[in-house]
This record gives sequence, C-alpha cells and structure tokens, in this order.
Amino acid sequence: MSADAPLVLGIDDGTTAVKVTLFDARLQPIAAARRPVATAHPAPGRVEQDAGEVLEAVLDAVAEVLPAAEGRPIVATGLDHQGESVLAWDPVTREPVSPIIVWQDKRGADVYDDVAPELLARTGLPPDPYFSAPKLAWLVREYGTDVRLGTVDAWLSDRLGAGWATDPSTASRTALQVLGDVGWDTALCAAFGIPRTSLPEVRPTVGDLGTLRHDRWPVDLPLRARVCDQQAALAGAGCTVPGRAKATYGTGVFVLAHAGTTPAHAEGLLPTVAWQVPGRIEYALDGGVFTAGALLEWLAGTLGMAADPQALTELAATVPDAGGVRVLPALAGAGAPWWRPDARAVIAGLTAGSTKAHIARAAVEAIVHRVGDVVDAMGGVDLLRIDGGLTSSSLLCQLQADVLGIAVERSGADATVAGAAGLALVGAGLRADVRDLDGLLSPAERIEPHLDAAARTASRATWSAFVQRALDLH
Repeated sequence: MSADAPLVLGIDDGTTAVKVTLFDARLQPIAAARRPVATAHPAPGRVEQDAGEVLEAVLDAVAEVLPAAEGRPIVATGLDHQGESVLAWDPVTREPVSPIIVWQDKRGADVYDDVAPELLARTGLPPDPYFSAPKLAWLVREYGTDVRLGTVDAWLSDRLGAGWATDPSTASRTALQVLGDVGWDTALCAAFGIPRTSLPEVRPTVGDLGTLRHDRWPVDLPLRARVCDQQAALAGAGCTVPGRAKATYGTGVFVLAHAGTTPAHAEGLLPTVAWQVPGRIEYALDGGVFTAGALLEWLAGTLGMAADPQALTELAATVPDAGGVRVLPALAGAGAPWWRPDARAVIAGLTAGSTKAHIARAAVEAIVHRVGDVVDAMGGVDLLRIDGGLTSSSLLCQLQADVLGIAVERSGADATVAGAAGLALVGAGLRADVRDLDGLLSPAERIEPHLDAAARTASRATWSAFVQRALDLH
C-alpha cells in the first residue's frame, strides 16, 4: 500500500463496548480496539451509563489505532451510536449533566398518556419507552430547558468539535420526527414537552459533517458519516438494496430489512430511516429483540451459571435439547412484534432433571425463536445476514437457520463499525453511492438449515403457544 493511500476510521458506540477500527479504502481492517462500557441498573426499569466513561472509551480506543496509519491520511470517519439512548449536557462546557439514559430504560413512559394516538401514528412508532422521546421528556422534567439534549452521537460530535447535530436515521427512532419527513416536528415536540431549541440539528447521514479532534489524538478526524448503529450494520452487511435483511446479535438482536426509497409497513414492525445520502432518503423495516446477549450476561453473571456468555453457549451445546425448559427473554420487556414493555422474563418447564445446560440451551433457543418472530413478520426473507458477538456460537447460528428454514450468512467482520466506515467512504466521495458498499465485505460462512419442514413447524407452534401464555405473567 502506498504511503499516501487513504484510510477510513469507524467508531461504534455500542451498548456494551466502544469499538474502533481503522480500514483501508476497500474496508479491509488494519487495526482495531475495543473498550468495554459498564451499564448500571440503579432501580427497576432504569438503565444508565456514565457519559464520561463512554467518552474516555472513545478517546482511548481511537488513540490506540491511530499509530497504525503510519502517516497515511485518514480522509473519513464514520460514527455510529446506540440508537435511542439520550443524555443532557451543558451548552457551554459540553460536560454531561445527566447519565446516559440507555435505550432499555423505561422512565418517562407516562408521557405517552398526553400524546394523541393520531399524532404519534405519524411517526410510525408504537407508544413504547424504548424510543427517545419519553426519556428526553424525563430529562426536561429533571434538568430543565437550559441544557442541550440529544442522543449519544450528538453529544460526542458536540464534545469533540464537530457540532451539535444528529442524522435522520437517529431522529426516526425518537418519536419526534414524522415518517417521510426529516427534522423535528413542532407538534410532536410540544406534545412530549420537549423544546425544539433543546434538540440538535438534523443533518444528512453522509457528507462534510465537521471535524472530530482531541489533544490525545495526533491528527484531526474528518467526520463524513453519522448514523444509528443498526442502520450502520445494515450498510456493513451489504444490505443496500431493497429486500436484503440482516440481524445483529448483541445486547439485543436487531433485524433490519432494506425497504427502498418509500417507507414500508408490516404489522408489529417499525418503518425507519436507513440513511440520507445525496439525492434521496432510504428506508428500512425494523424489528428489535430487546434481550439477547443481556440474557446470557444475566444468566452467567448474576445467576453464576457460567464464567461468561461464551462459556454459557458452550454449555448449551453439551445437551441435544432443552429438556422441556422454555425461556422468554424479556428482561427489558418484549419488543417486536408485540410491543409489550410490561412483559417480564420467564423460565418455565423446569423439572428435577433440569440442569444448567438445559437452561443455557433454552436461552439460546429463545433468542433464535425471537429472531424468527421478527423475520416471520417481515415476510419474504430468503436469506439473513448475521453479525455480532453472539454469532461466534456455531450452535446459535445453526439453530437460527433451522428455526427460519433459510440460509444464514455469518459475517467475517463487525458489520456495525464497518458500515459506519463504509458510509464515511460515501460521505468523502471515495464511493459514489451507498450501493457500492455491497461486495466489499464478503460473508465468512453460509449456514444451511438442517431441520425438516414438519419439525420446524412444530417447533415454532410450540414456541408461539408458550409466548402467548408467558407474556401475561407478571
């Protein structure tokens, strides 16, 4: 590679970790760093992170990978973030005045009582505290209106010199942007009690978005893409044309299908903005499973069933089935396609013969069935591209193919951070269009289903019957 060959940086602010990767212009990784970020649960229904810890993780991870550039120019940076999570900060010092209220948090849900259903319907979103607006309303009540509000991307951009701004993919997750429009809606802001002046500017997903800089970095970083994390993963999975779908397995599992240039609708799923690129807005259909890796973390850590989630999935593979044990993974309520924030996690079917391995197997099976619920609601998906930490489990990947009855393609790279970098290539003009990203990252493995149709149908029917009973257990 020549000394002046351009490089691109991807920064992924995830729920459990900040990941940074330095790529060449063909999205081949050169160096990567990861910093875990702690999550606190100070009270039932509350989920928080320390904003200073997130910033430190970004600063440190970026500083680690920059030396690998070896003097070559970093011509673009892409920043993605954890979607619906929000915070408040001082408009002068840019220092946080609140913790990050994480997307799993339930506070502010009561504000939906004051929002007319027909007004909320304009957003395409159900009345669930998962979205940002109720959290922002809670911040207004707690901290007043002399603060800046926004998602984590807006704060990081503001704190690091690129300005107080977000993008339409993020705004579409707040319940403050009307589906088909770009920017904050006056009536929705008023209904939630959130001053528009307290919210960041909504700018395109790609383009000249400013410059990120810090004293700990030897170079300034041109910001050329800013996007919601799951939309970044959609791009990183090469799902840049209508009909392609991906699932990212992390704290939760988020399934997105590219829907073209017109908002799509399906019962129980969310129409959302994928990204705004020069000349057009593209849309996606989204279904979130709120508890996936978080379930394995809880079983391994809080209940002490294994050393870590990886060990738990290895334990699950030691038994041929769950021995009749069933798990509803609803530690943060049940998302798509039911939208039941009141749902609780359930472990059922225990006998004297049940072991830790059976419970671990039931947890893995529950995750893949929940993804099956979302994919079934989407309809017409004949291939699913998968990425994220949990896909290191061969058992999970095979079960996912079996439950869906279609092939799954496991990514060889982190699609989220690669997608952020890929969109930055478009923003810097190194790729003419987002569609050009397809093919830069080839799937590492294709996994075919082994389960016959009759067994699959029976398995799905048993799961569905269990869910319908479990959702009403409190």
